[in-house]
Amino acid sequence: MYVILKMQDQVAKLKAPDGLALTQYSTQLPADTQSYSLKWDGEWQITYEVFRDLGLAFAVVLVLIYILVVGWFHSFLTPLVIMAPIPLTLVGILPGHALLGAFFTATSMIGFIAGAGIIVRTSIILVDFIEVRRREGFSLHDAVIDAGAVRFRPMLLTAGAVVLGSSVILSDPIFQGLAISLMAGEVASTLLSRPAVPVLYFYANRRHSHEASVLTH
Repeated sequence: MYVILKMQDQVAKLKAPDGLALTQYSTQLPADTQSYSLKWDGEWQITYEVFRDLGLAFAVVLVLIYILVVGWFHSFLTPLVIMAPIPLTLVGILPGHALLGAFFTATSMIGFIAGAGIIVRTSIILVDFIEVRRREGFSLHDAVIDAGAVRFRPMLLTAGAVVLGSSVILSDPIFQGLAISLMAGEVASTLLSRPAVPVLYFYANRRHSHEASVLTH
């Protein structure tokens, strides 16, 4: 893809035998065979189709995760809080590829998708603990703080297990992207989701907590 992007500007300067510029196509075949055109095909077409299909699969997975979490917590807002750290993995994945000089490949995308499930589980640990504390009589403020402190060790253990397991395939030329996505994404999401999820949950439920407190008094 990087080579094609560099060549597109050079190809655009070329003139066809009829004196017109070449029309370039990246994802579809030329519709008109009466004029000169160029279709980027081969390995690029395979790459495009793989990332397209993985992106669609990821979107379906996110919808299914949302539905499952809605059914568990009986809330339409809580799943959004739980799934919020998923984009935060890119804070680790993209710099991780850059630091190791690795391309973002199809296996990198697979690692991104696989890591989303781990991140959701970590967020559920936090949110579920907050709700347990609230049922025990803790205020929303105290429950959020307690969850961030008490559940951080399980989060670190999960992240450590993922990093150690993924390091085995870090030197593999095919699955290196998968390892980098899982390792860097898990480290970044663990460090960022610990403050992000409790804070988002607090602001998402602060109004309801205040109303319940007023009714109680």
